Amino acid sequence: MIAAGACDAHSHVFDARFPAGPSPYALPAAALDTHAAMRSTLGVTRGVIVQPAPYGRDPACLLDALARSGGTLRGVMIADEDVPDAELERWHDAGVRALRFVEMRAPGGIGRYPGSIGVASLRVLAPRLRALGWSAHLWAGAAQLAELLPALIPLRVPLVLDHMAMPAAPDDPAFDAVLRWVRDGEVWVKLTLPRLGTPYDRWRGLHDALVAANPHRLLWGSDWPHVRMDPLPDTRGLLDLALAWLGDAAAQRVMVENPARLFGFSHAAAPA
Repeated sequence: MIAAGACDAHSHVFDARFPAGPSPYALPAAALDTHAAMRSTLGVTRGVIVQPAPYGRDPACLLDALARSGGTLRGVMIADEDVPDAELERWHDAGVRALRFVEMRAPGGIGRYPGSIGVASLRVLAPRLRALGWSAHLWAGAAQLAELLPALIPLRVPLVLDHMAMPAAPDDPAFDAVLRWVRDGEVWVKLTLPRLGTPYDRWRGLHDALVAANPHRLLWGSDWPHVRMDPLPDTRGLLDLALAWLGDAAAQRVMVENPARLFGFSHAAAPA
């Protein structure tokens, strides 16, 4: 059973009221009310919404969702080193608690996803993220992370690796380095399966290795509404699988206590 105050730490909101830029996928019908209904169905009272690539550096859709969430959502925005301090402070007041940096290549090998920001900007922004108490979320393959993290960990910004650190295969040797950094408390990892591909059971070993390494540095996310995926994953099934794999004690840590600490949610039970 899902615990009170559980958090989906990786999802997206798309709202047709807000114009989007170039996109490698059709924008789904995933406005805030649909997002809230999804969380209600799952019994998840809190969420972290991540700025999707089609909105680029325009925060309007994300900030609107945060403003209407009643404090149940936090945001992960994107920005480069040119963003003014006043803008970051405005976002912080609205509920943004992180910036995202992407090194994954868009389909077709045309470079990073349109609208994304690479980790070079993180190196410049790090002092400002530390001052705000924000984390940095990284979407990159495990082999890329093995190369990048030795230079990023000394920045002293909490680093959150998206999509289980994107191992290329269940026996990806680069994942050993990720495990070591998780064990040492140097990085966080989101236990988000859909981007790795089915059958999910083949990733069970890596999932369990992360939990054994350090459950205090793990989060769970659905990746709803599962853009660029056909067939669409069953979000309820993803949650049930996570609960089964984690067990009650680890699920309380991963889904409630860790996100409350990292994103600044109240430790009191979230509103139903």
